[in-house]
Amino acid sequence: MHSLMIVATAAVMSTVPVHAIAADADKADVQQVQHGRRIYQQYCAACHGIKGEGKPGWQQRDELGELPPPPHDATGHTWKHADGMLYKTIRDGWRDPFNKTKRLTMPAFAGVLAPGEIRDVVKYLKTLWTPEQRRIQREESQKKPFPPETG
Repeated sequence: MHSLMIVATAAVMSTVPVHAIAADADKADVQQVQHGRRIYQQYCAACHGIKGEGKPGWQQRDELGELPPPPHDATGHTWKHADGMLYKTIRDGWRDPFNKTKRLTMPAFAGVLAPGEIRDVVKYLKTLWTPEQRRIQREESQKKPFPPETG
């Protein structure tokens, strides 16, 4: 029996996959994931998809020679990156080094999102992955965790 299911509300259960919530998660974890989901919907979904499905043809370069936004769900590769890398990418933006243009293909959110909000988005993204993907990503994150929180 999962203790989380007792504390989770119907709203949480309907928006976060049950398989993605650890049995030992506490109410604060659920709230952070839900907060991350709201931030994702506001700032990320327009490019990466409402359900993290990415843009169609995300593996093929567009007319500018850039790769479209990839999925963040289990079909993509986001789960292969450690917490520290995902945090840095959201904070600083991203330019694929193989792009033909010099512009950031993903904007930086450092001036828009607080450090805790970025962490919450990453926590939400983890709910889109399979248990095996989360296990692998957790191992990667031991090598490159979130940056330390500053007071």
